[in-house]
Amino acid sequence: MKFAVCVFPGSNCDYDTYYVIRDLLAQEVRFVDHNTKSLKDFDCVVIPGGFSFGDYLRAGVLASKTPLGNAIVDFAQRGGLVLGICNGFQILTELHLLPGALLRNKGLSFLCMDVYLRVENNSLPFTRKFEHGEVIRLPIAHGEGRYHVPEEELKKMEEMGQVVLRYCDQEGHVNPQSNPNGSLENIAGVCNREGNVFGLMPHPERACEDLLGYRDGIILWHSLIA
Repeated sequence: MKFAVCVFPGSNCDYDTYYVIRDLLAQEVRFVDHNTKSLKDFDCVVIPGGFSFGDYLRAGVLASKTPLGNAIVDFAQRGGLVLGICNGFQILTELHLLPGALLRNKGLSFLCMDVYLRVENNSLPFTRKFEHGEVIRLPIAHGEGRYHVPEEELKKMEEMGQVVLRYCDQEGHVNPQSNPNGSLENIAGVCNREGNVFGLMPHPERACEDLLGYRDGIILWHSLIA
């Protein structure tokens, strides 16, 4: 596969993502900057975490107004695979490629910690190597990760299998105690109706080697190239 890793002013997980794709997966990968107007040469576009344009106005909104933002929309609408991680998830909601919005965390604090997640949909290109209901552990690092969507829209999303990941405890129980940021229904990741666009707040690129203490994140990347 040929991957594009998007780089906006303020991105800070771009090299982590590039390293995983190039060195751990041995896949072709290239950085694309915010002035890029076409992504037609790629199979998968990854929007990494960070603070695009300093998160001014609100997280992701300025990145969504760039030429690269328009190119991502065009790529996704043509059926290309798009993965948005943390700030990338925020950008995807600002581009209206994913439903809902990411609000300030409950408690208004920046959170940097490990979380447990339950896989709710393993039929996507991003999750096919997970088991349905599997509990995985990934790190989070965000200040605006509280997922929100209108109630009627959430019902439709549940019916369509668009809720992909939920915060849970180590045994897989979804409850308020396992919800780090106050996200609606403990939602940590969602996809579009077509299943080719996926956004999540946790960082799979930071959980890919034994040296880091866990490898649950590498399964997502192997799912993509399977």
